[in-house]
Amino acid sequence: MEIQTIKQRFGIIGNSEKLNRAIEIAIQVAPTNISVLINGESGTGKEVMPKLIHQLSARKHGPYIAVNCGAIPEGTIDSELFGHEKGSFTGAHESRKGYFEVAIGGTIFLDEVAELPLQTQARLLRVLETGEFIRVGSSKVQKTDVRVVAATNVNFSKAISAGKFREDLYYRLNTVPIYMPALRERREDVHLLFRKFTTDFSEQYRMPPLELDEEGIRLLSNYHWPGNIRQLKNITEQMSVIEEDRKIDSVKLYNYLPDDNFDNKPVLVKKDGDSRDDFSEREILYKVLFDMKNDLQDVKKLVLQMIQSDGQFVENERNAELIRKVFNSDGEEIGSQSHSPYFLPARSGQSRHDEQEHAEEVEESLSLQETEKDLIGRALKKHANKRKFAAKELGISERTLYRKIKEYDLK
Repeated sequence: MEIQTIKQRFGIIGNSEKLNRAIEIAIQVAPTNISVLINGESGTGKEVMPKLIHQLSARKHGPYIAVNCGAIPEGTIDSELFGHEKGSFTGAHESRKGYFEVAIGGTIFLDEVAELPLQTQARLLRVLETGEFIRVGSSKVQKTDVRVVAATNVNFSKAISAGKFREDLYYRLNTVPIYMPALRERREDVHLLFRKFTTDFSEQYRMPPLELDEEGIRLLSNYHWPGNIRQLKNITEQMSVIEEDRKIDSVKLYNYLPDDNFDNKPVLVKKDGDSRDDFSEREILYKVLFDMKNDLQDVKKLVLQMIQSDGQFVENERNAELIRKVFNSDGEEIGSQSHSPYFLPARSGQSRHDEQEHAEEVEESLSLQETEKDLIGRALKKHANKRKFAAKELGISERTLYRKIKEYDLK
């Protein structure tokens, strides 16, 4: 069966290799009775795979039960899964079948399986190995024929090391692993999903669908998406309801992206072969701005020192670096005519009063915004207005550079 046909049947959007690989494995394993463990972050769409496996198996006419293991209280989870006898605990006024008894001949999907208590894990292991279970409050062994598909977003290695999950159960569940990629691992699919969601919401709310400009698409694709598909869908719905103008640019889109955590910010896309770890673009921008602010404060002190000492100041590496950085962008030493390489001589015919006024003008012009604007302008000029290379030299993303160009009205 073709993957594209499966995608259309189950409403799966995307063409990334990792997504296609996950679907291929699900198709291959579906006709068997092998247990499957689906790994992936929250919001990646793990719940689609158990349905796909069930519908492509010989059990498709049997029951399909999805159980959220993390949502059932620890005191009742055994009863929910394996049933109980009348009077086995307070409130057990009658006997009740559990999911493993109800779903005989079908499939049980155990979502958030890592949240199961250790006692329940032992019972589940017995079902997987022998097909047998015992109701709570009973001593009678019963047989079941159920296919188990489990899913989790937990790192099992850490859970096993911490004693929170049985290693033998992990290997029994993980007979065939399927990995659902995070949205940041399938960036080519982000815009496709956005278009699908905005079309759905336009029909639901009876309004035209949203459209992104080129920079908006780039920002959408490069965002980290910690909440994955679920987060993308929620943000698309917000914009569909709130925005009157259906044309969405990067500035409008940026306002909907959470900024309460550096790890949740858009990240720079790594080039092929770049082994550096992902890092926060906003964190880098903050560092640049803070460094500029600190340099500005030091320059103010230097200017005052020069005024008070007849144009000279203390010679040290820090002062020399600041002079090169601020007064001469090419990094050439200034004032070579003097015995000090960092001496700024007065202009010809310039009085002490004029020199002081000039120093005050220099100090006034060195504002944070002007310095930032000047740096951006120089980078753009150096790279013939190619934003990609200018952004790389400045250490910021193209999105941030684009926003700054608009903010400072740079041509």
